[in-house]
Amino acid sequence: MRRSTLPTVTRTVGALTVAALVLGLSACGGDSDGDDAKTFTYWSMWRAEEPQGQVLKASIAEFTKATGIKVKVDWVGRDVSKKIGPAIAANKAPDLWDQANDAIFGAVASAGQARDLSSVLSAQVPGENVPVSQVIPAKYFDMLPKDPGGSNHYVVPYEVATTGLFYNAADADVTAAMPSAPADWAGFLKVCDALKAKGKPCIGSDGEDDWMNGLYLDYLLNAGGIDVSKLAADKSGAMWDDPAVLKAAQQVEQLVKGGHIIPGYDATKYPAQETNWAAGKSAFYMNGNWITAEVAKQVPPTWKFGSMLPPGVKSADATVFGFSIPKKAKHPEPAEKFIAFFMQKKQMAGMATTALNLTPREDIPAPAGLEAAQKSLSGSSVRLPYDGVAGDWSPKVLKQNFLDLWHGKTTAAQFVAKCKADQVSYWKSQG
Repeated sequence: MRRSTLPTVTRTVGALTVAALVLGLSACGGDSDGDDAKTFTYWSMWRAEEPQGQVLKASIAEFTKATGIKVKVDWVGRDVSKKIGPAIAANKAPDLWDQANDAIFGAVASAGQARDLSSVLSAQVPGENVPVSQVIPAKYFDMLPKDPGGSNHYVVPYEVATTGLFYNAADADVTAAMPSAPADWAGFLKVCDALKAKGKPCIGSDGEDDWMNGLYLDYLLNAGGIDVSKLAADKSGAMWDDPAVLKAAQQVEQLVKGGHIIPGYDATKYPAQETNWAAGKSAFYMNGNWITAEVAKQVPPTWKFGSMLPPGVKSADATVFGFSIPKKAKHPEPAEKFIAFFMQKKQMAGMATTALNLTPREDIPAPAGLEAAQKSLSGSSVRLPYDGVAGDWSPKVLKQNFLDLWHGKTTAAQFVAKCKADQVSYWKSQG
């Protein structure tokens, strides 16, 4: 599941007319048809044949067997976030739906249309004698923006994704250049220098991808103590003058000027360089933990996935996928019971063993190859990618300026100055 296909508000999706959506809602099971609290409706972001869909389908069957509560499921797919708002407006909302945290916030919670699920967090996990809040770390809620009512409990996660530098830990060139994780950025550049001396590019990159490549800047800003959301919100642009911002840009520039990115990257599009990386033609590839499943059929049997964060990073980024209940849900109580049911280790474990993804439960082992990614999430805090910046700030201020830096067309100092100027203009245009 490539990052660009994930349903997030940081990547703009085309709007569909409300009328067209409402006309299609009858096929999505939004109407409760008069059922009592022994039935609830659920719209899923997954298709039934997908691994996550298989896990959820099996758990729903077990839930119904254990409780007698039936679940009317529509495997809507990724477009569920486009349909939920019109469904709420038409009073045809499902009782339960799932998506990524930012899609849930953008489509429902930001408008105050999501039910506060604090009661779910207080509920007991069936058979485990602990509340849900004890198995789902608070850090996955603390990182979320709050809805108009001040709640960040509008989603209860069952899956978590993170990003980092992925590499083949069985590659002799990599292990020789990096016998241990570099302690600082200078140490990472030494690794890149050693790889360059052996003729192996340090970094794989499809140059058109501003989001994925921009994670270098995002992580380096985090290492320097800069919150991207605060940087973006500064209407005066003065925060761009912070020396830590220039330092992060200069560190990105060192990769470019040092010749550490695979040649020709600036003229390639996904998946060209991902394929080259999987073939061993570059050492590191910035991506999400879904990369292990994405290239599983391309890499040789001897490949061993490893990953790390850029040196100095204070908090790994995280995106959670989970359940949400609209405020206008007709049967929220049985839907809440199902959420608590799925929080069981034996239920959620399928997201790791079958879907091969990470879960927020730290007692569920990571799938093979994602051990380091899971460890990066084990700290006391996590944060949203780009500290949760959404909307049109990035395309108006950051995107092209970063690509110019990444492609070597501008210097770090020019990048900072241009971003500052564009940000001042951006906020003036906002009124």
